[in-house]
Amino acid sequence: MLKVLVLFLLLIAGIVVGPMIAGHQGYVLIQTDNWNIETSVTGLAIILILSLIVILLVEWVLRRLFRTGARTRGWFVGRKRRRAHRQTQSALMKLAEGDHKQVEKLLSKNADHAEQPVANYLLAAEAAQQRGDEIRANQHLERAAELSENDRIPIEITRVRIQLARNEDHAARSGIDRLLEVAPRHPEVLRLAKQAYVRTGAWGALLDILPSMQKSQVADDAQREALQQQAWLGLMNQAMADQGSEGLKRWWNNLNRKTRQETALQVAMANHLIECDDHDTAQEIVLDGLKRHYDDRLVLLMPRIKSGNPEALEKALRQQIKQHGATPLLHSTLGQLLMRHGEWQQAAEAFNQALAQRPDAFDYAWLADVYDRLHRPEEAAKMRREGLLLTLKNNPGL
Repeated sequence: MLKVLVLFLLLIAGIVVGPMIAGHQGYVLIQTDNWNIETSVTGLAIILILSLIVILLVEWVLRRLFRTGARTRGWFVGRKRRRAHRQTQSALMKLAEGDHKQVEKLLSKNADHAEQPVANYLLAAEAAQQRGDEIRANQHLERAAELSENDRIPIEITRVRIQLARNEDHAARSGIDRLLEVAPRHPEVLRLAKQAYVRTGAWGALLDILPSMQKSQVADDAQREALQQQAWLGLMNQAMADQGSEGLKRWWNNLNRKTRQETALQVAMANHLIECDDHDTAQEIVLDGLKRHYDDRLVLLMPRIKSGNPEALEKALRQQIKQHGATPLLHSTLGQLLMRHGEWQQAAEAFNQALAQRPDAFDYAWLADVYDRLHRPEEAAKMRREGLLLTLKNNPGL
């Protein structure tokens, strides 16, 4: 606008001043080696003005051309963005249908022009993995990494999820460890960490993230409790495998008292000790557990324990019968212990009390053996017949 104003003022000046100097135009000489250019001052002024007009005209034409190019490019870019938006919407519908091939194709085709290109490539990577194309999944993942500037968490989460889908458990665990350093309470990171740690047997690491899972409300209380027990049992198995009975007992003693009072752990620990032929320690754990809290699982372990003090087991059983009543399990277990010590008459009474409350094929068999010892063959035969009939009734396919 300013240039046009200057040009207009020059024209006005020429119109006004031109006639005034018409009789005094002056003389201008431009001399070179081969050329001499002669003109008046007025002629030179006109030439300069015309040159300025030509320059402004060329500038205007060029500006229009470049602006048209930018508009054209903007139109093409906008068209690609609109197409990417439509394809992303279609991909989401295909995702709901489970058509992973179309999902990947639609999300990746114009992903660079989508509103969230990183998200498009990440979803395309997971879709490619779902249909088993690991090469395409890696390509989409790497492209998303190239486009991502600062927020690397979504990319690493997707990478770990894909690794778990491929059963690359140790690689996934390595990625999870890095993610937990930057996002220790991220719900999805914790969910993936749970999977990676369970698969790789990283029981200590699993116990470490349980408080964060509780704060982030990842899984419910029952699920977290099951995970905790699974972790403790995993550590117990590792201690037994690495150091045997002695290492297992050291590991157990290093636990806090509250943890040692978990019934599931007591049952597992006693089982492991019985397998290691450490029956005395197994008996201590079972009896200590029953003093604090009655549980059928602890009672079921008693017949397997072969300690040097079996009377303690019998005493504990009779105490449990007084406290909890004459249950079939307690009488059956007592009968088995009495059989071991040759107290046949008392064993027969215990089995009869158990059978009076519920029929059981094992109790019939044990009672038959007791009657054999008591030289009562007819009753022994009757018990075996009852046990056989009960077995056939419970297993009609036999």
